[in-house]
Amino acid sequence: MNQITSKQKPTKMATIILLITAVLTALITGLFYSYSCSVNPGLGNLPDNQYLAAMQSINRAILNPVFFASFMGTLILLPVCAWMYYGQPDSNRFTLLLIAALVYAIGTFGVTMACNVPLNDALNAFDLKSATAESLMAQREKFEATWNKWHMVRTVASLISLILVVAACINYRHISDNQ
Repeated sequence: MNQITSKQKPTKMATIILLITAVLTALITGLFYSYSCSVNPGLGNLPDNQYLAAMQSINRAILNPVFFASFMGTLILLPVCAWMYYGQPDSNRFTLLLIAALVYAIGTFGVTMACNVPLNDALNAFDLKSATAESLMAQREKFEATWNKWHMVRTVASLISLILVVAACINYRHISDNQ
């Protein structure tokens, strides 16, 4: 059996950064998950004007440091963690973290910026006070189904990233390496 020398072991800093990354990834995944299973269905039951007003309010409120810490922190720390574990023998943490970083960057961050944010911006520019019942219904139809579809994509991507980060924390080794 191959012994890992102290030179090859992850540093305390790498371990701390990995744990912080795991927490941030879990927080952002939890936000998207809870939104999918409670907020979206609840808002979906509202009349058009109330739905659109609630989404405008939520989309404005979420732009805060607490949200950005987990959303952007995960985007930054996943590749940093992967780099910190690059070249570690007897560990596939690098591979798990690299895949998690790519899935998050494309499936969560990329989808949010390319799909959800433009929809949020268009909704934010919509004047609810002067809208007719028909224009409210049309705005909701342009927004809701498309936004929810892309939200589900980023939720699943976040969950996949989280599973990969947890696996990296557990540090699965290849079965053949332990025989």
